[in-house]
Amino acid sequence: MTTKKIIITATSMVLATAFALTAFAATTATQAPATNVTTKITCVGTAVNARETSLDSAMTAYTASMNSAYSARAVALQQAYAQTIVVSVKAAVKTAWATFNASAKSARKTWQTAKNSAWATYRTAAVSCKAPAGTGDGSYSASDL
Repeated sequence: MTTKKIIITATSMVLATAFALTAFAATTATQAPATNVTTKITCVGTAVNARETSLDSAMTAYTASMNSAYSARAVALQQAYAQTIVVSVKAAVKTAWATFNASAKSARKTWQTAKNSAWATYRTAAVSCKAPAGTGDGSYSASDL
């Protein structure tokens, strides 16, 4: 083997070793220990559980409000149609529907406020967990009513 070939081979081996060590060092320096990742994922899970509990409570309140609005409307319409004067029936029907619409609007607004608050609290908590990208489920927030 010639001196030139020996120098080229040795240089290639040194460079390959240097690149391999650099790549290995960069990989190990940027990877978090498994327990740290597990802790961060658990943190996101806790934030999700808090969000879901809040959403569950808010939905329960919303459905209770809507059930109440429907029940009140049914009673008001029953009373409206028990009257015998057309003008009185019209006025009572109009009032029953106006009251129902106001109640439904209020229930929807309360639901939206609670939902937005639950998701905002979740996002803040999830970001503070510093979990690996793609760990959270915030991209699904549009799936809520």
